[in-house]
Amino acid sequence: MATVTRASLDQRLALAKRCSREANLAGFKAAAVATIASAVPTLASVRMLPWAKANINPTGQALIICTVAGMAYFVAADKKILSLARRHSFESAPAHLKNTSFLGTGRPHPAFFRP
Repeated sequence: MATVTRASLDQRLALAKRCSREANLAGFKAAAVATIASAVPTLASVRMLPWAKANINPTGQALIICTVAGMAYFVAADKKILSLARRHSFESAPAHLKNTSFLGTGRPHPAFFRP
């Protein structure tokens, strides 16, 4: 069993901090875009459509816009975290696991898979 050194723990902590910072930035960018993309049609529909004007008060408008922004933040941040984890796990994988080609499996490919 391999021993864990202080340097390797510090390196992993720095990598985790960098990944969370990148995910936070990606989520913030997505939330900013989603806020604009949801605010414009929401506010325009409240001004122009009689049904929306009668049924969506300012609290409802804010709730629609904030919900979209929050969802966009968490979806983008989660996607970024998963992509970074996948990339880093592939980088630290042994060489025999990195070879993802299926050469030498002994099974010929069907005709519709051939290039």
